[in-house]
Amino acid sequence: MKTKLTTLSILLAPALILSGCDSSQQSTAEQAKPAAASTQQAAPQVSAPVAKKVPYVIETHGHKRTDNYYWMRDDERKDPEILAHLEAENSYTKAKLAHTQDMQKVLFDEIKGRIVKDDNSVPVQDGAFYYSSETTGDNEYPVHVRADDFKGTNKTVLLDVNKLAKAHDYYAVSGLSVSPNDKLMAYGEDTVSRRIYTLRVKDLETGKMLPDSLAGTSGSAVWGNDNKTVYYIKKDLQTLLGYQVYRHTLGQPQSSDELIYEEKNKSYYTGIWKSKDNSTIYIGHDSTEASGVSLIDANDAKAQPIRVIPRRHGHEYSVAKKGNDYYINTNWNATNFRLMKASKANLHDQSKWTDVIPANDNVKLNDFELFDNNLVYNQRDNGLTKITVRDLTSGKERQLSFNDPAYRVSLYGNNNLDSDQIRLYYSSMTTPGSHFDYALNSDDKTLLKQTKVLGDFNPDNYQSERLMITARDGKKVPVSVVYRKDKFKKDGSNPLLQYAYGSYGTTIDPSFSITRLSLLDRGFVYALAHIRGSQMLGRPWYEDGKKLTKMNTFNDFIDVTKGLVTEKYGNKDNIFAAGGSAGGLLMGAVVNMEPSLYNGVAAAVPFVDVVTTMLDESIPLTTNEFDEWGNPKNKEYYDYMLAYSPYDQVKAQDYPNILVTTGLHDSQVQYFEPMKWVAKLREYKTGDNLLVFKTDMESGHGGASGRFKRINQSALQYAFFLDLVK
Repeated sequence: MKTKLTTLSILLAPALILSGCDSSQQSTAEQAKPAAASTQQAAPQVSAPVAKKVPYVIETHGHKRTDNYYWMRDDERKDPEILAHLEAENSYTKAKLAHTQDMQKVLFDEIKGRIVKDDNSVPVQDGAFYYSSETTGDNEYPVHVRADDFKGTNKTVLLDVNKLAKAHDYYAVSGLSVSPNDKLMAYGEDTVSRRIYTLRVKDLETGKMLPDSLAGTSGSAVWGNDNKTVYYIKKDLQTLLGYQVYRHTLGQPQSSDELIYEEKNKSYYTGIWKSKDNSTIYIGHDSTEASGVSLIDANDAKAQPIRVIPRRHGHEYSVAKKGNDYYINTNWNATNFRLMKASKANLHDQSKWTDVIPANDNVKLNDFELFDNNLVYNQRDNGLTKITVRDLTSGKERQLSFNDPAYRVSLYGNNNLDSDQIRLYYSSMTTPGSHFDYALNSDDKTLLKQTKVLGDFNPDNYQSERLMITARDGKKVPVSVVYRKDKFKKDGSNPLLQYAYGSYGTTIDPSFSITRLSLLDRGFVYALAHIRGSQMLGRPWYEDGKKLTKMNTFNDFIDVTKGLVTEKYGNKDNIFAAGGSAGGLLMGAVVNMEPSLYNGVAAAVPFVDVVTTMLDESIPLTTNEFDEWGNPKNKEYYDYMLAYSPYDQVKAQDYPNILVTTGLHDSQVQYFEPMKWVAKLREYKTGDNLLVFKTDMESGHGGASGRFKRINQSALQYAFFLDLVK
């Protein structure tokens, strides 16, 4: 946790979980069909919206592309014709899926019925208090609280998000940060879903709001140690890049805030957080292939940032402070990173850094936590996360053990250097989210909470496997699979849903799902493909799935599908696929390349117009993406990207059934990308398979706000799949 409460609304929010519901002994084909199948009616014969074509020629490197749907871009999101077309698409989707409404309701009620309505997060200590969130009854949002101890003595309410959200269709709170004297709290609020936050400050003693209102921010604040100085990041409202760090003094107008850092390189993100000992404020500079840190003295309200070392392309590092030493997680001469150490006096001289955990070509160093007497570090070895505790005095180490064949484990809430235990979160595909405290100096561990699943859920009914499937170039791709034991035949009769992301080095570990049990209980097998573009098998696995090797990501997904069919984990006629954002790009690429493999595909907020977007630096976040996809202003990258860009590669062929979803106010992937893609698919697709497109007119990249509203999205997608099972 970088500042107080920053993870409470993310990691610790009560999970949405559901359990098994179908105990019948129907055949696999029958059990995969919706419970309401007997009342289903054929989809009505309504006409799909046909978008007008307005040729727009884009010439790059002497090559001309005609984009007939470029007109759909409206940065203001106010064009009546565009809004009318989106509403027409929503009406068409509603009509074509009207016969699944009963099933959607069954799924919604089923999921909601397994949620513990009164659910609290596990308290996290930060300084003198323990912080947590509480969600009760039918409330959509949490109430953030703090207490004197873990048991909740003298509990007080910090923020009731339900009250704040009442006047808004969309509402999100971010970056809750308490002042060093524990009397004030800053937080960000977004009422549009563009991830542009206004920072507000609350007096925790009186309960009143201070007049300070800081607009156009990234949503988080860091306190100076004088309890009146606040550091925050301001965003460019066009590109949505957080690029300026300001220093604000409480009681002063925002117009008088001091700009202390401005990022001139548009390929970098900017972040701020604070050291565990509260002495230092960090400014993080992060691009895809380089990173750096600048330091600010938190005790000096006039201090200026000092960069640790000059930034260098290809060098990535982060730092953490303990006493007069800094620990540095760096890829300097270490493909999979290593941990180094330097005194405060030597920090700025890279030649004087010394090894703490040496480089290992086969094991990636992910993260670490410092304590007064211990170092805890997180590594990934052959795709599995390992947690090691090292006594800093004796040098002795011990490794924490986990039983599942594949799992997710992460450290969180370890805010105090003098703690004698470490907090971690654990989950697997069959194990609901579990929070543990592990003693740092013994083998003692305490289960603080395991997410409760209402109904008849029994983890013994489910089986998880970890497979290695060979891709076309001989690489072994890890795949995490889960199914319900009594409904899995392994004879090629089960429907199968395959999911992946595969970009930005993001590794999605196998964990217990919010909604997945509704499919497993109906005979589905679920497969999570850890394809190239992630870091599941270390940093080289990522490097082999980006820029000029990006095709490996798509090939891996396709080859995993074929391998699972060959191994009889799924019925070749009932294979489904899903992905969102960059995973939506994955969906767009594979349906162009191998459309006959899939019966149905769900693409959420899909990044599909790769070339046009990457050529336009006015589109939010484009410049940060060059090191991930390449810059198409370079012909080599242009040609390569053009060869897989889903929008550009749409062709006359039979596509699978496709459900596309987006949010009008999406800040990451602009609504017009999926809108254009759907229009072009409609123009070119042959056959009678379904193509439906739904836009949430109030939400953005993360979908609807509120824990129950989100269930509607899952119910829609699952009903779409279940309705298609043959």
